[in-house]
Amino acid sequence: MKKHVVNLIAVALGSLAISTVNAETITIKVANYFAAEHPQNVALKEKFKPLIEQKSQGALKVDIFENNKLGGEQQFYTGVRNGTIDVGLPGMIMQGDVPKMGIPEWPFLLRDFKHAKAVLLGPIGKEMAESLEQTHGVHVLAWSVNGFRMFSTSRQVANMQDFKGLRMRMPNSPVFVKLGQALGCNVSPMPLSEVFTAMEQKVVDGQENPIAVVRSSGFYEVQTNILETRHAFSPNVLIVSKKLWAKLSAEQKKIVEDAAKAYADYEWQLSENGYEDDKKFLMEKKMKFITPDANFRQQMEAAVQPIYEEYYAKYPWAKDMVAKIKATK
Repeated sequence: MKKHVVNLIAVALGSLAISTVNAETITIKVANYFAAEHPQNVALKEKFKPLIEQKSQGALKVDIFENNKLGGEQQFYTGVRNGTIDVGLPGMIMQGDVPKMGIPEWPFLLRDFKHAKAVLLGPIGKEMAESLEQTHGVHVLAWSVNGFRMFSTSRQVANMQDFKGLRMRMPNSPVFVKLGQALGCNVSPMPLSEVFTAMEQKVVDGQENPIAVVRSSGFYEVQTNILETRHAFSPNVLIVSKKLWAKLSAEQKKIVEDAAKAYADYEWQLSENGYEDDKKFLMEKKMKFITPDANFRQQMEAAVQPIYEEYYAKYPWAKDMVAKIKATK
């Protein structure tokens, strides 16, 4: 009889322990707009999620919602700000309120992956992140990479004249709208989630993104040409809501921060190394790549200079920061 009672007590204590662990488990919802096969989601699934779950011994669980499953970029970014979404991976959509966040995407400013990484992972990136946290109250975990942007189109663009009247989808941010207009395009701002249908229905003639997006989003099904302009570099920023951050212990915060660094390191590597593979894949899908010669590139850079003059006049810090970025090695 005594043994039976002892066993019952043991079972009860075991059940209590299990329910206590379950009660303390925190599920972290991560939202982004990338397709499942994009390097961003590969890195989140292979580094961020398993590292957090393993190191926390199950106290933290990560659920990834890719491809706009929790809403488009603006919706999930707002969700992180108000705490309804825990972690988000937006682009620089916040630059209207936090202008410094837009600088990496200013045209023809960042030269290559090495330069971009030095800028974003150094003092300039830290200054940008601090500006974001102060203004929008989200905590920056890591800078990662979307890539160098180029134009995909349904007809060939090989010189400045070919831009004239081209119906081009651009992200709904001022610098991209201005860039498209400066080149001579008819700009149609729209979220990424609407782009495939717009091109399929011939509402627009093209769009611009890194070619990893062209591949992972299937744009090669409705586009025939890519102009390798590398006209802007688009980073992403992994951010966490203040609401979740306040819930975590110091040890859990360290686990999340370490996992974010591992994810970002891996994602930079995947993106840089994957360019030639993406290009080969798209060429096999019959996409034609056009590389601008020096004269064409100089003409594009000259066309966008008024954007810089406007920003220099508008933001007292802009000229100095651009100079620091150009000097970064």
